Amino acid sequence: MTSAIGTEMTQFALTIWIWQQTQETTAIALLSFFFFLPQILIALFAGLIIDRFNRQYLMVLSDVGVALCTILIGLLYSTQHLQIWHLYALAVIYGCCGQTQGLAFSASIPLIVPKHQYTRVSSMRTLINYSSTIIAPALVGSLYPLIGLMGIILIDLATFVVGIITVLIVNIPQPEHITIKINSKTIWQQLFWGINYIRVRPSLLAMTTIFCLFLFTYHISETLYRPMILARTGGSTQILGMVVTAAGIGGVVGGVSLSVFGGFKRQIQGMLIGFISVGFGILIVGLGQTPWIWIGAQFFAACSIPLVYSSSYAVWYAKVPPEIQGRVLASAHTLGLTVSAVASAIAGPLADQVFEPAMNSGNFITSFFAPIIGVGKGSGIALFLMIAAISMMLIGFSGYAFPTLRNAEVLLLDHDAK
Repeated sequence: MTSAIGTEMTQFALTIWIWQQTQETTAIALLSFFFFLPQILIALFAGLIIDRFNRQYLMVLSDVGVALCTILIGLLYSTQHLQIWHLYALAVIYGCCGQTQGLAFSASIPLIVPKHQYTRVSSMRTLINYSSTIIAPALVGSLYPLIGLMGIILIDLATFVVGIITVLIVNIPQPEHITIKINSKTIWQQLFWGINYIRVRPSLLAMTTIFCLFLFTYHISETLYRPMILARTGGSTQILGMVVTAAGIGGVVGGVSLSVFGGFKRQIQGMLIGFISVGFGILIVGLGQTPWIWIGAQFFAACSIPLVYSSSYAVWYAKVPPEIQGRVLASAHTLGLTVSAVASAIAGPLADQVFEPAMNSGNFITSFFAPIIGVGKGSGIALFLMIAAISMMLIGFSGYAFPTLRNAEVLLLDHDAK
């Protein structure tokens, strides 16, 4: 959590810096795109590595890699050489390290806790992520005027030290060693082994497909909501900070609640309800035109996110044997990251070049939607956000129509029952 807070502080400060430099949604969206792109390329390799090497050491090495990227950003900024393309380039390295660390962390959870606690533990993971979005914006808002971006980066580096030491002193069991022979003839078979594992199991394939559809719409909304708020408030970082903090509080409340009651008995139902709830909250964000509506809606949407991810992870942990989870989870992540990268890549240009002009050109689109979402800068982004939110809700409802997905927990045997 400490390390996550430091990282979020730097990312929040850099998002504001990019907006101040460009005033463009596309510039912010490209940062997400270059963060996701390398994760797609490395995920399958990372899954293979995680199933072969010590997961604890992989987490530490990944954290060191991210810390080195942060140091380089600090050096470029302090010498007044920092440019936006530098952030895009470093986002590639950051994404590779983050992907390896995240997969190693995910694959370690089933080795540490019993099966009936998977949902609770997964919710604690989302609690860590959202705690950082509560604390980081508040710290940046108060400290940035005093210590600047360089001071924020130094704080981030200190939190990396805390994170690395913590991982080193905690006992993380390793799975039974599975020999994976690597040579020029089998490397591609091993890389795509996890995808084939999912492909031949219809329920896992259905879960992967619907989750990718959700991620596509969700990452469009994640790319859009911050520039929308900045555009509709004249670039107010204070209001954006309040909304981001509300999302963090919502994620923490959702994570704590889920860790207490343990989630739905049927995890697939929890995942689908989560899709619908997140979509509804984001729909209200798009409809809203005042800070308090944005704050309340983002709180509700973020409160539902732990239900989505915890329910999904609980199924994967229960159905896939721990010794192959690195490759299987990496394959699922690769597919999810691919659609997330595409979503981030198209969200900015569509918002800047299609939806914003359409809502401010005085045509029938303006006259139809203006009474609902208003006009002016940011109204086109709001319309795009609403379309993504409605699509998200429809994806959740459609999941109930497919027995292969709806009954996945019955159709798939637990890995320890085989």
